[in-house]
Amino acid sequence: MTPVATGPRTHAPPGPDRRTTTPAAPHGTAPAAPPVGGFTVLTPGVQTLVVDLDGRRGLWGVGVPPSGAFDDRSFALANTAVGNPRTAAGLESVLRGPSLRFVQRALVCLTGAVGHATLDGRPVRPGRVTVVAPGQVLDLGDTGGPGLRQYLAVGGGIAVPAVLGSRTTFLLGKFGGHGGRALAAGDALPVGSAENLTAPADVTDLLPELADTWELRVVPGPHGAPEHLTEDGVRDLFAAEWRVDHRADRTGVRLVGPAPAWAREDGGEAGLHPSNIHDSAYPVGGIMLSGNTPVIVGPDGPSLGGFVVPAAVIRADRWKLAQARPDDRVRLVPVTPAEAARADRARTAELAHPASAAAHRTAHGRHSSDHSPAAAPDRPAALLELPADGLRPALAVRRSGDHHLLVEAGPPRLDLTVRLQIHLLAQALAARTAPGNPLAAVTETVEGVRSLLLAFDPAHPPHDRLAPGIAEEIAGRIAECWTGLPDPRGIELPVREVVLPISLDDPAAHEAMQRYQRGVRPDAPWCPDNVEFIRRVNDLGTRDDVFAVVEAATYLVLGLGDVYLGAPVAVPLDPRHRLVTTKYDPARTWTPENAVGIGGVYLCVYGMEGPGGYQLVGRTVPVWRLTDAPPDGVQEPPWLLRLFDRLRFRPVPADELLRLRADVAAGRAGLEVREATLTWDDLTAANILIGAEQERQAAEFTARRESAFAAERARWAAG
Repeated sequence: MTPVATGPRTHAPPGPDRRTTTPAAPHGTAPAAPPVGGFTVLTPGVQTLVVDLDGRRGLWGVGVPPSGAFDDRSFALANTAVGNPRTAAGLESVLRGPSLRFVQRALVCLTGAVGHATLDGRPVRPGRVTVVAPGQVLDLGDTGGPGLRQYLAVGGGIAVPAVLGSRTTFLLGKFGGHGGRALAAGDALPVGSAENLTAPADVTDLLPELADTWELRVVPGPHGAPEHLTEDGVRDLFAAEWRVDHRADRTGVRLVGPAPAWAREDGGEAGLHPSNIHDSAYPVGGIMLSGNTPVIVGPDGPSLGGFVVPAAVIRADRWKLAQARPDDRVRLVPVTPAEAARADRARTAELAHPASAAAHRTAHGRHSSDHSPAAAPDRPAALLELPADGLRPALAVRRSGDHHLLVEAGPPRLDLTVRLQIHLLAQALAARTAPGNPLAAVTETVEGVRSLLLAFDPAHPPHDRLAPGIAEEIAGRIAECWTGLPDPRGIELPVREVVLPISLDDPAAHEAMQRYQRGVRPDAPWCPDNVEFIRRVNDLGTRDDVFAVVEAATYLVLGLGDVYLGAPVAVPLDPRHRLVTTKYDPARTWTPENAVGIGGVYLCVYGMEGPGGYQLVGRTVPVWRLTDAPPDGVQEPPWLLRLFDRLRFRPVPADELLRLRADVAAGRAGLEVREATLTWDDLTAANILIGAEQERQAAEFTARRESAFAAERARWAAG
């Protein structure tokens, strides 16, 4: 058999079992220039973060979001104004900016929702470069409105260390920026050298117009009618005026409006709600329907989840999400991919030649490039459709916004042999990224259950221009790789068997349930006890029967980063252990780190504290450990699990779990691991149980579960 690696595949993957050299700025980012001064924080403002423009690339497949400046347009203009390169870091704040005392002379520029900024009490105009003398105090002040976020660029950039390739803060993950947190009074931040910067520029005439009513240009799809929504439902999505919910932040912007018109009753084995699908990756800007609630994925959002995505905001308009305040009004305007590309070219030209762009704005209207003619609400035609051929399932490639492609294989059901072939496709694509190949423009690769999301940057080397046909070229290479895959029956995957301790019915899991019931949806059918809900919809006798299934099952890891930071999405190999639930609607706003939950037919271990939607059954040890570089400059990847790991759970008391969690987090202990292999026969045996008695038991279990599902839906309909 042919051995095949099983690590998470990104554009430039370090590999799951390879040791990674970790300089001061890993994953290819140059070390920061020696600091030459800086500033002290007098008052921190609200959620003031160190950010850079591009954030992190190549780690979306293991649940590390790009982060970066939310309003990338305003921040890029500020950096351009002071002559910084695009890699320089600055500050982002919300509602109220910080007050800073500078140590030495600096050039600064403020952009975004800046209305009351002062330098030693004198007004500072946004977009114009300001000289700050040593000892002076720059106060960004309140935003006032419209708009929500402010930005500060300093000549030379803020010289904090890069973490995983970027200086930007990932607040939920507690790394990057200034110690992985928002600024606090008394913090002292260094500024890099101002040598060799370009000439300062006035960008006042290029600042985007802020408002309380927004038009967001979107590319329809990749999901839509007639599979998920009705034709009228798609039209209604774009005809509605939506309101920004108060639960909007860097992870995602929730919209309030009419309920979607679904074309199906439920998501089948993916979950009870029709919004549920087998886990698939989201693009930043993707509008996922979390139950009946649209949520636009932000720069700190999750990479992988199980919700329909009927449209995605184009890259040129994503800055608006950062400036939309709660209760602002939003309309979704469908545009063609060609119009999205035109808008992106205009933004690129604006930053490359600000003086020419300002002159163009003066001649043709201040915001002429911010509008495109609306297109039909229908999804663009698939870029590629291949029929099934022998063991190879059918394949379709669709746009997921203007800078992502979604590859989907086979019918919308769980098939582990399809999952293997998606993995082989990801490996084949990663092997063809030589200069001159369109696949060199792929910056992220995220494997889902039956899908593959590819992010691409048309300006990425070796392309020195925005190539209008790059999506079509990549689709052509996907076809070549797919039809050229080896016979999967000869594949042998090197995998691991991993045993994780679990505190079933953990107090932290119950705290999450209680918070949800108090603050989000007290009438949800999974309240007050998720385990009781799982018991009911799977027609089990007692709560202990639920725990017995979790303990007995062997779970196969099908994806990483399902809920951030190496969090596994896994499915029981034995169909008799496949408990099926629905995901929360709407999702939780808080989940404890390393909670264990079930959504649809899948199990997940949450990589960190944050939002979530799976029904919780317990808690385990960390699955992510980001440590400082050891003295030899070599360290293991921070994600502790690997694709196609086989997981089992060993119950422990809650107090023992706390001790084990501390040991793993501190590096005093690792996971319990044994090397193993996985073959095509293993997967086909898991798809269809071998032996008449096992098949009979699995069929009985499935019949009971489907009957319980129907009864639960009837209870929902009855109110």
